[in-house]
Amino acid sequence: MRKELPKVYDPREVEPHIYQMWMDNGCFKADADPKKKPFSIVMPPPNVTGQLHMGHAMDSTLQDILTRFKRMQGYSALWLPGTDHAGIATQIKVEERLREEEHLTRYDLGREKFLERVWAWKEKYGNRIVEQQKKMGASCDWSRSRFTMDEGCSQAVREAFCELYDKGLIYKGSRIINWCPHCLTALSDAEVEYTDKPGHLWHIRYPLADGSGDIVVATTRPETMMGDTGVAVNPEDEHFKHLIGKTCILPIMNREIPIVGDDYCEIGFGTGAVKMTPAHDPNDFEVGLRHNLEVIRVINDDGTINENGGKYNGMDRYECRKAIVKDLEEQGYLVKTEPYSHNVGTCYRCHNDVEPLISAQWFVKMEP
Repeated sequence: MRKELPKVYDPREVEPHIYQMWMDNGCFKADADPKKKPFSIVMPPPNVTGQLHMGHAMDSTLQDILTRFKRMQGYSALWLPGTDHAGIATQIKVEERLREEEHLTRYDLGREKFLERVWAWKEKYGNRIVEQQKKMGASCDWSRSRFTMDEGCSQAVREAFCELYDKGLIYKGSRIINWCPHCLTALSDAEVEYTDKPGHLWHIRYPLADGSGDIVVATTRPETMMGDTGVAVNPEDEHFKHLIGKTCILPIMNREIPIVGDDYCEIGFGTGAVKMTPAHDPNDFEVGLRHNLEVIRVINDDGTINENGGKYNGMDRYECRKAIVKDLEEQGYLVKTEPYSHNVGTCYRCHNDVEPLISAQWFVKMEP
């Protein structure tokens, strides 16, 4: 043992011994004790996608302070540690490593081999995360550590789901979701990053069914027009109010669709008339509910056009956009094209454009 203190403090020489002493003496274990009040914190489990960052360090410090304070007050204090599988995020990381180091995709490996790589990643980075937390002096009861895919956790999730379902608090319904065609997963609103991108506003002529003229709509997404089931105008708009109740012909698809009046339409924006695609836009979906418009989905999960897209079936959504604009121009339906920059939702993981899609999803009723 040194007789003199070193001029510079080296935590590597001091802290591991102290932490090991705490571990050896069970200082962080929190067994049920009838003589003590219980206090517990469940660690928001960090994703096994890499290493901890400054946000984890700050969050862990606050939880550690609270747990140690309660322990000093005489509580049976439990700080329950764990890690999260973060399925899609982990998959993306493993795929990136495969692509960069071995020039392979998950399809080259096959399902079983790819799963082996994902589990190996979990073992490597899950353990690294735990060791990083120990280096910070986290006073967790490591004997109780959990991984979100442990059988006990999975069983608890199923039980909680069934209990909420039986109480009528979980229900299934078709709604517009944020869908990533690359990751093949739904995203919450918080997981969508909006980027200002240059695009176009296409003005398209929809002939009136009675032959008395036409109505011009403006859209940034002509590739969805095969799913149009209506055109909406503001009921106070003098240019269009006389058309409410009439029908028009959807170009290319040659389908008759109604013209409805709805306050959602902004007078003066674009042409004042908006094509309604309830299966591919959250606002159109709400308008569709109010006016009982048909819901026709035309884009697959992988971003290609489905059988409802007619001759464009199987095309990539952006290739389809080019083809439709070309066809509209050749058939005399394209009135004009103007540059237009707008916010486009992108996936926070892979940065591909998010596709709003109608999908059957589970929801939790929050009102009670």
